[in-house]
Amino acid sequence: MADKPLATSIENIESSIEALESRNAFQDDIIEQLNNELTIHQEEISNLKSQLKLIASRIKDNTPSESITEEIEPPPPHY
Repeated sequence: MADKPLATSIENIESSIEALESRNAFQDDIIEQLNNELTIHQEEISNLKSQLKLIASRIKDNTPSESITEEIEPPPPHY
């Protein structure tokens, strides 16, 4: 009779271990997917930063400085 409760207890432990292993495998898969997504997003952010720097550089190069603006447009006459 002592073997039945022990066998039941071992079966419960085995089923608990199997459930934990299943959850662990699922979590490992989800972590891998999230890691892949994170890598993709980091690459996109890096590309966007590069493009933003290029745009800022082009805007800076195309914006006339104050001295050039004064040479192009003479100051208005004073009354």
